[in-house]
Amino acid sequence: MTDGDDHGGDADDGGDADDHGDDTDDHGGRLARVRAGTEARALTALAVLTSLTLVVAFYYPTATVLVEAVVVDGAVTLGVFADVLTDPFYFGELARLLSGEPPGVVARALLSPDRRLGIVGFTAYQAVLSTVASVALGLPAAYLLARFEFPGRKTLRSLTIVPFVLPSIMVGVGFVATFGQNGTLNAALSALGLPPVDLMFTLEAVVIAHAFYNAPLVARVTTAAWESVDASAVETARSLGAGPVRAFVDVVAPQVYPAVLTGAALTFVFTFGTFPIVLALGGFELATVEVFVYRLVRDLNYAEAAALAVVELVVSLAVLLAYLRYEARNATSTRGARPLPRRSLVPPSLSPRELLPRAGLAAYGVVAAVVFLAPIASMILASVTGGDGALTLDNYRFLVERQQTGAAFQVRPWPAIRNSLAFAGAATLLALPMGVVVAVLTTRRYRGRTLVDAAAMAPLAVSGIIVGLGLLRGLVFGVEIAGWRIAAGGAVAIVVAHAVAGYPFVVRTVSPGLSGLDRSLVESARALGASRARVIRDVELPLVWPAVVAGAAFAFAISIGEFTSTVVLATGADAYTMPVAIERFIGRRLGPATAMGVVLLVVTGLSFVVIERLGGEHRGL
Repeated sequence: MTDGDDHGGDADDGGDADDHGDDTDDHGGRLARVRAGTEARALTALAVLTSLTLVVAFYYPTATVLVEAVVVDGAVTLGVFADVLTDPFYFGELARLLSGEPPGVVARALLSPDRRLGIVGFTAYQAVLSTVASVALGLPAAYLLARFEFPGRKTLRSLTIVPFVLPSIMVGVGFVATFGQNGTLNAALSALGLPPVDLMFTLEAVVIAHAFYNAPLVARVTTAAWESVDASAVETARSLGAGPVRAFVDVVAPQVYPAVLTGAALTFVFTFGTFPIVLALGGFELATVEVFVYRLVRDLNYAEAAALAVVELVVSLAVLLAYLRYEARNATSTRGARPLPRRSLVPPSLSPRELLPRAGLAAYGVVAAVVFLAPIASMILASVTGGDGALTLDNYRFLVERQQTGAAFQVRPWPAIRNSLAFAGAATLLALPMGVVVAVLTTRRYRGRTLVDAAAMAPLAVSGIIVGLGLLRGLVFGVEIAGWRIAAGGAVAIVVAHAVAGYPFVVRTVSPGLSGLDRSLVESARALGASRARVIRDVELPLVWPAVVAGAAFAFAISIGEFTSTVVLATGADAYTMPVAIERFIGRRLGPATAMGVVLLVVTGLSFVVIERLGGEHRGL
């Protein structure tokens, strides 16, 4: 064998190596193509899974209840609707118009002092008053958080949403302890020599309680908008001769008032469908549509309850749809905006012009303390006060003893805390991808996008009583789809219900960030060969990550404080949560209920602050 042969053999070996390299390249190419195909289908798959989850956990169960408004004894009829729409008890003077009376006669009746609003009219009336009160209390808080710097501002900003997610049963206890005949407010008035006031079971109490819930929401969305105002636009207006007031009216206000309208629209929807607050603080004398839906369901009058719930759904969805259409038309990008600088709340020296807004904030602080802090402080005080008015830790000692010696069927504190945290964590893990997927789909421009957005937001507008009843009769008892029976009980049903309740807040938090992204970044990534799912994962989500974390905080906190679906779906002694524990303690002893409420308050507040701090400040809801 010659050297040439040896070299020739080596060359042949090299050819084999090249063939092996080609095989490797082909294998790598196949893997890349499979990966690209998987990524291309990922968004579609997630959208399908989200849709199926909503169908099984929300749309189908709710439809099974609402359909009873038009299907009575197996026959399709509109008679129930006709009876509801023409009943003055529900629609007041408008029922006469729907019954065929001349519009002029009905108009004169509506303008008369003794006009009848009906249940639907009164519900809308109290919702308008509650919206006005919420906006009036929320705007000064937004001004304080957006325009001033002070120690603890970030923590206070995080805690602004805690009242919104507190369970209504706990808020009811706090308001009774504050505004009741023997509450802390009357005790303070008595100490000042002033006559007592009794706000319980009045419209004023209902409106104040609604403001307690929703003013923080108004403050939060308005703060985010205020922080997004471009400082350079204000500086340009000032350089052209505009004074501070003119610059605010012409530059700042147009960028802020859409957020105010957003908060007002959401507040109206929430308060129009109010139930626990009215029932606890207003009673049946001030009953709303939701209260009567509950009453009809309790009396097993499902057809009339469903018809009334459809009326409520139409009104709420109409307001929600109008808000979504307005948001779509007025969406603006804040990319590159330089936020307005914050001023020190307590500078070394103050000019007379700077003193006025701070004096106004001081007066607002007094009002806010009564509305927001007094109910919580009263509940905390009641938790450490005995029957004789002396300070004591007996209520907390009762919780410890119940945990150590309580029977298996009794409510114990640690399982309630553990279940609340576990359910909230699982619900957040489910609600977060659902909300992000819906946010991605609803921030793309296509025909019918607003209707898709409204359908996705339907859980905010549908009666909570109807949703709970539908879940009980649907998901818990079982749903048949294509021959398969899907049923879930206990913890699984609670987690799904909490996720459905929380995911709309993820959508509303993430959507503004996605809408304001620089589309050139997305187009560049697509031009380089990245799939749609890859762009979302590697480009869009990192840029809106603080909003994603804020959405997770919303979903977690709402699950922690959710009561209605939990009390309906919890089965057995081991599925109760902290709000359910509070309700069961109230039935026996108020002291332990207030102590459990304090525990819930601490857990909710810490959870929200920790989760939001992980993601930093955001510009969304």
